[in-house]
Amino acid sequence: MKTSSDAKPLSPTKARNCVLINQLATPGLGSFMAGRWLAGTGQLLLSVAGFVMVIGWFGLVAINTYNLAVSDAPPKPAAWLGEAGALTFLVAWLWSLVTSFQILRSAKGNEPAKEPPRLS
Repeated sequence: MKTSSDAKPLSPTKARNCVLINQLATPGLGSFMAGRWLAGTGQLLLSVAGFVMVIGWFGLVAINTYNLAVSDAPPKPAAWLGEAGALTFLVAWLWSLVTSFQILRSAKGNEPAKEPPRLS
């Protein structure tokens, strides 16, 4: 995957932080931090789209629950929206997992050389 042309090599510490943000906070954000603009954009768009679909599903469930409480109208099925949102977010998370492994692998070659211990 191509990174930006003026990006500095990642240190192992920064790569670890990017992976943690990618996997535990927001898929795509860690990829942006690592300079993977194309992958980060795709992951972030997919994760936000999945999140919006899940929130939309939750809203439909709340509306159906309210309608059941005030009338005898049958609920409208809305499970497909939640399932599609969860699947979309899962795809974004798995894509960011693959990118995270690539980030860690590229940072492994950038480790500083360890100096031998000095004898006093």
